[in-house]
Amino acid sequence: MANDPIIRVEELTAKYGDNVVFDRVSFEVMRGEVFIILGGSGCGKSTMLKHMIGLYTPFAGRVRIQGDDITRAEGEVRRRILRRLGVMYQSGALFGSMTLLENVRLPLEEFTDYPPEAMDAIAASKLRLVQLEGFEDYMPADISGGMKKRAAIARAMALEPEILFLDEPSAGLDPITSAELDATILRLSRTLGVTFVVVTHELPSIYTIADRVIMLDKETKGIIATGTPAELRDHCENDWVRRFFLRETAAGGEPEVRTT
Repeated sequence: MANDPIIRVEELTAKYGDNVVFDRVSFEVMRGEVFIILGGSGCGKSTMLKHMIGLYTPFAGRVRIQGDDITRAEGEVRRRILRRLGVMYQSGALFGSMTLLENVRLPLEEFTDYPPEAMDAIAASKLRLVQLEGFEDYMPADISGGMKKRAAIARAMALEPEILFLDEPSAGLDPITSAELDATILRLSRTLGVTFVVVTHELPSIYTIADRVIMLDKETKGIIATGTPAELRDHCENDWVRRFFLRETAAGGEPEVRTT
């Protein structure tokens, strides 16, 4: 993991009408790290991710991807920025009428002029990276939920992005499948050097994959903690943050998670 920022979020403010989701939030994501955005319901985790990938326009502030401001980029500049990013949405968002190979090659069809055989070869190589070799001709309806998530990651990697954004990757998965997905994320991060930005509230995944974490808060409309999971569990001065990270061992199950 290099010690230089690949993403800079600068004084970012998001609003829906008169409702401020977060206000003047700033942080950096370092090249090659697995960076987790977490917090209670309604704190703006997914909204933050959608601003970072340029889907939403902020009320104020900027998001710089390797120095380029995605919040204001247009035309060829925006297209160049988007080629550096891969996105996996919470549902996986695979097209049910297409095979896995066809799903993965979609970004290549949109952003490149490679011949069809080259697109097929690249798509097949991405499926191999997520251990789906042999499933190229399967339809999404014919594979498990965990396999769908891995296929969606393969599609997100089709253009060799430097940054992968994952929105709740473990949502809806059983603990064993979720652990397998975590292992895939870690392997891709460590072997390929890809930077991951992950929105999640799944504590086992956070402990397993996170290099660094920020916690957004609905009440303060900003970041209330940043650090490694162990630092926040053991040393954070915010009691709610500590309880969030200690819930794995709390008697009787998970503690109350603040949502207001």
